[in-house]
Amino acid sequence: MKNKKILILGAQGQLGKEFVSVFKEKELNFTAPSEEECNITNTTRLNEIIENVRPDIIINCAAYNAVDEAEEKSDVAYLVNSEAVSNIAKICREKDIFLVHYSSDYVFDGEKQELYIEEDKTEPINVYGKSKLQGEERIKENLEDYLIFRLSWVIGKGEQNFLHKLSLWAQKNRILKISADEVSVPTFTKNVVEITLLSLEKGLKGLYHLTNSGYASRYELAKYYIKRMELENFVLPVPMSDFKTKAKRPGFSAMSNEKLSNELNISIPAWEDGMLIYLLEANIA
Repeated sequence: MKNKKILILGAQGQLGKEFVSVFKEKELNFTAPSEEECNITNTTRLNEIIENVRPDIIINCAAYNAVDEAEEKSDVAYLVNSEAVSNIAKICREKDIFLVHYSSDYVFDGEKQELYIEEDKTEPINVYGKSKLQGEERIKENLEDYLIFRLSWVIGKGEQNFLHKLSLWAQKNRILKISADEVSVPTFTKNVVEITLLSLEKGLKGLYHLTNSGYASRYELAKYYIKRMELENFVLPVPMSDFKTKAKRPGFSAMSNEKLSNELNISIPAWEDGMLIYLLEANIA
């Protein structure tokens, strides 16, 4: 990777920030423009940036991931998660650039009741999931070689994840009501970056589920966090139906990372291990 030029799109999100941090540490050759410098929906500006950087690899961390807002702003969700992705893929094809893109467990409806594998039927039940699936399809239509990683419940430094919101709730409420029937895999940005880099080094191509190992309900995740933080809050399990959200969410969208771990010949850390690293790096353990 030392001799490759890498362009990171969406560098200000929690995943993009992790890439920037790790790439600086590893002294890799990368460019990470801000959203103001390079909004992926601005095709002209995107072309200019790519022409100037001339990257060998584009890592697209940019996404519209406001799940509830997407129900009312579907045009924005599809613009960012599908149309812009299609444009990126076309540019990559024209300029022979390798594309790494991140999708979501929300491409599934949650009815399977066991771990989803890459070959399972996709059937998203909200606008966000539909827009992410369409982004996947646009890449496949335009490129032969690419990496698409489906992620779930992404957690990293910053304020854009469930644990940050949970910490705010915990400051204001002693009793925390958390859904016990919404299950997936908490996945930590540090692990995502490390595995993405390893996948590039090994020359992997195609679609993979990139998650930490194991799975948990929102309730189990919250309870584990509260315990590790030695907080006094009481975590109460409740059904998802107690929360009146605009977007319907899959009940069980946990994905298997077996295909990816086998290809890389590694054991992907459990989400609990990812949590400990997250807490240590955030200086809150």
